[in-house]
Amino acid sequence: MYLFLETERLKIQPLELRDYAFIFKLVNTDAWINNIGDRKVRNLTEAKAYIQKIQNNPKYYCHTFRSRKSGELIGIVTFIYRETQKFPDIGYAMLPPFEGKGLAYEAVKSYLGKLKVEKVTDQIIAITDASNKRSIALLERLAFSRADNLCENNSEIFIRSLL
Repeated sequence: MYLFLETERLKIQPLELRDYAFIFKLVNTDAWINNIGDRKVRNLTEAKAYIQKIQNNPKYYCHTFRSRKSGELIGIVTFIYRETQKFPDIGYAMLPPFEGKGLAYEAVKSYLGKLKVEKVTDQIIAITDASNKRSIALLERLAFSRADNLCENNSEIFIRSLL
């Protein structure tokens, strides 16, 4: 579900092709590569193609979030219907200089709130590497709880009811 949202500090909107330089930077951060995986986006042309691939998939919804004050791009929130999962999952990533300021929490909380109001799904999952303590802490703060199973690559599934 594509959304346009605003929080106290952020503007959240669908990923656009013009965001390619930001995406190039984001997908090549150590945090992205270590926790999400190397997408092999090695130049700006490949970043544009990566965005187009996301935009062409009707099961992928990718949003950027940026500072309301400066307009600077900070991170992304994703909402994905995966073939391998019963419920859609929410994810996020952000550039390292913005970590630890509550911005990912603010963006994801706002997005989850809208999903609840719109009654898009009754449950949602989040998938994170079992060693990613910061992500696990954020998911728990957002009222996700651990599911009983692990999925591929030692990743844990967290689930939250939106009812």
